[in-house]
Amino acid sequence: MKEGDDYFAELYVAGVLARAGWNVYFPHRDEGFDFIISKLVSGKMVIRPVQVKGKYPEPDKTDKPGYGYIGRLTQLHPEMVLAIPYFSVSRAGASPKFVAYMPLSLVRCHSREYRCQPATFRDGCPEPRRHYSKFFDCSGVQMLESDGWKDSRLTDPAADEKENADA
Repeated sequence: MKEGDDYFAELYVAGVLARAGWNVYFPHRDEGFDFIISKLVSGKMVIRPVQVKGKYPEPDKTDKPGYGYIGRLTQLHPEMVLAIPYFSVSRAGASPKFVAYMPLSLVRCHSREYRCQPATFRDGCPEPRRHYSKFFDCSGVQMLESDGWKDSRLTDPAADEKENADA
């Protein structure tokens, strides 16, 4: 990871959300959430805290069936968004390949605190996992407007059960 990569990822995700009509609020002190988003949806104000955790693979990264964020989350909130922008190995000046917008309901406890792995890594490239596809890019941003966001599940109930069992 290069200096400034995390800040670029945060601003990139904020820009995508702003284009989708969300208001973006940055804190004076970054002690947890990277920013807060709000939007009036069907006459109701929706407010979601966002943490951004970019993935920056090195050229020697090996294939992984699950690829995403494993580590500490400084703050948790039932309505939060864990935004994971996935960059390619050759990311110099490039935008992320795609972004996952994950609800807390799909973040699991892990020996290193938390994990959320909605992608795979094969042949030097990240790819969304099939059962997580609705959480990526435009469809993921649209899901943020849903009343049931915080309780979102995978598209396949069997995959959801396996994900819970792996936690």
